[in-house]
Amino acid sequence: MPDVPHSKSYLAFDFGAESGRAVLAHLRSGILTTEEVHRFQNEPVECAGSLHWDVLRLWLEVRKSLACVEQAAVSGIGVDAWGVDYALLGERGELLQNPYHYRDRRTQGVMEEVFRKVPKEEIYGATGIQFMPINTLYQLFAAQRDTPTLVKAAKQLLTIPDLFNYWLTGNAVCEFTNATTTQLVDPLRRNWATDLMHKIGLRPELPARIVEPATIIGTLRPSMAQNSSLSGTPIIAPACHDTGSAVAAITARDGTAFISSGTWSLIGTELDAPVMTPQALKLNFTNEGGVNGTTRLLKNVMGLWMLQGCRNCWSAAGQHADYRELVELAGREPAFKHLVDPDDESFLRPANMLAAIDDFSRKTNQPTPSSPGAYVRCVMESLALKYRRVLGSLEQLSGRRVEQIRVIGGGSKNRLLNQFTADATGKRVLAGPAEATALGNIAIQILATGAASSLQEVRAIVDRSFSTEIFEPLETDKWERQAERFEQYCEIIYA
Repeated sequence: MPDVPHSKSYLAFDFGAESGRAVLAHLRSGILTTEEVHRFQNEPVECAGSLHWDVLRLWLEVRKSLACVEQAAVSGIGVDAWGVDYALLGERGELLQNPYHYRDRRTQGVMEEVFRKVPKEEIYGATGIQFMPINTLYQLFAAQRDTPTLVKAAKQLLTIPDLFNYWLTGNAVCEFTNATTTQLVDPLRRNWATDLMHKIGLRPELPARIVEPATIIGTLRPSMAQNSSLSGTPIIAPACHDTGSAVAAITARDGTAFISSGTWSLIGTELDAPVMTPQALKLNFTNEGGVNGTTRLLKNVMGLWMLQGCRNCWSAAGQHADYRELVELAGREPAFKHLVDPDDESFLRPANMLAAIDDFSRKTNQPTPSSPGAYVRCVMESLALKYRRVLGSLEQLSGRRVEQIRVIGGGSKNRLLNQFTADATGKRVLAGPAEATALGNIAIQILATGAASSLQEVRAIVDRSFSTEIFEPLETDKWERQAERFEQYCEIIYA
């Protein structure tokens, strides 16, 4: 390790679909420690029939977070957030509207409209990105159809983490890993797919220029620092896509796959180049940008959004629904009574998740769950079997056998789901760190500031600083017998 001061500190802003937080990390003698200095809710707002993110509220929470660390000697600040959503800026750099939430219904049916202009095979060949109606491409197409005057008035497009970087520094750029989630980036040139944008009718000059992870975007605006020790602090682009940051924290290649487990489950492996074959298109896999020139070959699965939706239904009915208690109840339920395809479109944005599970069960001639524990077990067994299916496709596309699975993110704390994943796939599961997203954000900041000399070195710092839990496969024969039944319920709905 190069010579560094006695201790260095870094601040990571990590925005998730339910909450955000500011994490202060300290690197000392090759060991990383973290403390959460501020946590806040991130709740979408429905207005005039549309669903939006309350980004101004989130900006207020960023200001509060900075006030919490204004006496700290911070070597860098980085922001990561979810993908696909975007912000439009006007001629003075002002926000033209609160950004839409990816679950807003305006993109229903839009993919088919786009395919009439440009065949899906051509879109995949230009971008290598999985087809989902939430992708920025379809959101922008819907915006141009519904609000052409507003889109015409926009001078700049930024993704969500880029918006916060702009407000922090005054510099407008789009970080590569998050830009790839738009389905508007050429993964080989690592730049905007301008020919595709022309054909679809989108303005190629609208998105800001792309920068790579570990780029120093600028320094904290003086008005933000207010003569505190934060004055002049570098604002660093980590992998601004939250999954990109999570994977940056670990090694997930050469026989190791990752499952970034949260609202979404993202299942994949790290490669040196994208896989954009006809088979990858058929299986609807995505090639998202990674750090240090890498690609994350992966597929999105609906994830713990389903459990969140169930919990929201129970809370609305006045039933207390603690996650830990729900998992304990699920562990007591009989196995394999109810299975659903987590990627069925009915689960993307249902008004009532419990009703959506009931409807799927009836449609597939299964009994409906009769208790909270039964619903939760249904979700977790279905996710584990979906992971099995996706991992099989991943092995096929990468040409490499997966020997073990690294589960990271908040879902890595769900021990029952971890064991189900090991059982269903027949592979060893290494769970943790739960804070992989913030840690990967910090790891790239460490790399950018010269406190480590390589990606391998910062990953080694994370590995020795945070432990993992191992889950070995058990009773795999029982899961084997259910896999065929589960396959009958599944269809690749976006392919």
